[in-house]
Amino acid sequence: MDNVWSAAIHDAVQKTKANIARYGDQFPHVSKNGTYLLNDNTDWTDGFWSGMLWLCYEYTQDETFAEAARKTVQSFKQRLEQDVALDHHDIGFLYSLSAKAQWIIDGDEEAKQLTIRAADKLLSRWREEGQYIQAWGPKGDPKNGGCIIIDCLMNLPLLYWASNATGNPRYAEVARIHAEQSRRYLVRGDDSSYHTFHFDTDTGIPIGGSTHQGYNNGSTWTRGQAWGVYGFALSYRYTQEQHYLETSRRMAQYFLTELPEDDVAYWDFNAAIDENTKRDSSASAIVAAGLLELLDHLPADDPDRSFFEDGLDRSLRSLVANYSTMNQPEAEGLIEHGSYAVLLGHSPDDFTIWGDYYYLEALVRLEKGIKGYWYER
Repeated sequence: MDNVWSAAIHDAVQKTKANIARYGDQFPHVSKNGTYLLNDNTDWTDGFWSGMLWLCYEYTQDETFAEAARKTVQSFKQRLEQDVALDHHDIGFLYSLSAKAQWIIDGDEEAKQLTIRAADKLLSRWREEGQYIQAWGPKGDPKNGGCIIIDCLMNLPLLYWASNATGNPRYAEVARIHAEQSRRYLVRGDDSSYHTFHFDTDTGIPIGGSTHQGYNNGSTWTRGQAWGVYGFALSYRYTQEQHYLETSRRMAQYFLTELPEDDVAYWDFNAAIDENTKRDSSASAIVAAGLLELLDHLPADDPDRSFFEDGLDRSLRSLVANYSTMNQPEAEGLIEHGSYAVLLGHSPDDFTIWGDYYYLEALVRLEKGIKGYWYER
């Protein structure tokens, strides 16, 4: 046990507990002037708050966290029943960290069935013509009808899990094919990545890569690279197909090699660097959690193991020492200098609830072996 990790977790647990009263029935998204902007469970990020509550419960066994987490699951049940703001691929972010987490922890059958229904909702985004899960908007949408994004790799575990839970192989088949398409079209030859890729909506013919939140179409948005590191490692866990593990490994090598001196990423690996260039602490938090998953699958004598262990240690220690709010007891967020969409001007230097979640997931996994809620344990 490392005192640095335990102190950081203690701080995170205390802040999360204080935020339960602050947020009530609402969900945090990103911050403005140090205060989280809240919504009524209408955003793609709302599952991360649920996930933080479940992580804190598992770490402390304090029922306060479990009660608050179960309340969020009821909110997610209502959201699915009323089909509120679910016309996108982020169903896995929403329901893996809320309903599936409750099933994993409580063994609650109602939560399991809710998670399966959420998987059905994600499955409805499958586009047979191009063999992919459409990222945003309705089928045939003129702007986004043929779009996939690298973030979706983290939503595929919902489908893999649903096949295991129901015995229906279709969920996992779709997830695997989408992972193949992502590997083929989103990951470049130098192991960097596109954020998005487009296909012709009628024929499925590939058109080309672009970005939605990165520096330019040919750049490597660091959070997208992070989704790839973790997402391909999770596809390997479910499928045991070696090329997914190799892709995760190569993307992780790229990410760690491109980091600046303090081992926490700027928002895009190709952005011009000066004193005003924004960071994305959330990208490094995601990679820390992803490296722990990757390391789970590497043998003790793997030649890259020490490189990844060192990168994980340096990145997470820098997040704790230089980006965390451990010395700000009244802060709402756990790590500063996260970015949502820099060029769009959306929270370019703020708290992000996903950054807080992955930071906490990495810490509790490292110290206590609590592995998050992407798969059954």
